[in-house]
Amino acid sequence: MNHGSSSFLRVVAAILACLSGTAQVAALWLRELTPIALGDALLGSVYLILGIGLFGRSRFSLFMAVVICGSVSGTLLYLQPQPEQVYTLRIAVDLIIALFSASALWLVRNEPSV
Repeated sequence: MNHGSSSFLRVVAAILACLSGTAQVAALWLRELTPIALGDALLGSVYLILGIGLFGRSRFSLFMAVVICGSVSGTLLYLQPQPEQVYTLRIAVDLIIALFSASALWLVRNEPSV
């Protein structure tokens, strides 16, 4: 039972990470080219790599998803206490990815490693 629920959580987190990364990279065409926009695009490429890793079976990708998404959402909340709607959505998606990855990591804690 744990294997099914952990794989569902992992796949949902992977899909959200890939969508978030794609949106952050695609935002380059909609925004003015600034260092912040380039940083967001670079972070989007990290999210894409992270999403691809979440489609696998490694626990490392789950751990990295918790660390990266949790720290990015915390940083965005710290830097912008009253975020815009786009940043609110981004923070929410990051927190969902971190929560689902942490839950999947907790469910696979006693399974043998790959």
